[in-house]
Amino acid sequence: MWNDYELTKMVEGGVPFHMAADQAGNVGRAYGVWDENQGIELRGRFIIDPDGVIQAMEVLTPPVGRKFAETVRQIKAFQLVRESKGSQATPAGWEPGELVLNPGPDLVGKVWEVWNPKMEK
Repeated sequence: MWNDYELTKMVEGGVPFHMAADQAGNVGRAYGVWDENQGIELRGRFIIDPDGVIQAMEVLTPPVGRKFAETVRQIKAFQLVRESKGSQATPAGWEPGELVLNPGPDLVGKVWEVWNPKMEK
């Protein structure tokens, strides 16, 4: 219902990933976001990779909304890292198309020699 009546009007082109409804609260209980007293779920966002591993999660109280663009950015970052088989990493604030890092012993203690966010934009 949220997707059909709200998100489709707020997100141009619709939501580019699957969303699930959990009216009984079973998934919310499993992920620890079900509020038994109110009978509702907290605002939980979980990014789960194709292997079923939770890569990111964010839980907010109901009055605080999430930023949809940040969810999409994080999904793209996780996809990039997965596709590179871990040979690339995204620095803080990374956006698609920007510089990535190549993690390894040579990078330890030298990240700022390779990446400086003030110089990015």
